[in-house]
Amino acid sequence: MLTWEDCLGCCDVEEDLVDAVAEHEHLPEMLALEMTNYLVHTAEGGPRLKQIILDDIDAARARGDLAHAARLVATMRHFIDYARAHHLKL
Repeated sequence: MLTWEDCLGCCDVEEDLVDAVAEHEHLPEMLALEMTNYLVHTAEGGPRLKQIILDDIDAARARGDLAHAARLVATMRHFIDYARAHHLKL
């Protein structure tokens, strides 16, 4: 049986990005992992993931959860670095 860590290790994404997708799309982590991995390998995935993170940041700020918003800003920074390293269009 594969664990969450096994599946994450087989994908080319970071856990914080998967968490942002799970939050935005209201998906269980495993489905969010599949969706995130798919998106990073498509032309439209970069802009969509960027918007997902931005939406999550806005939602966290709107409900006054500034600590979560700060974590999501860090997620955005990681994603931008990832996108540059993997030549993803944002």
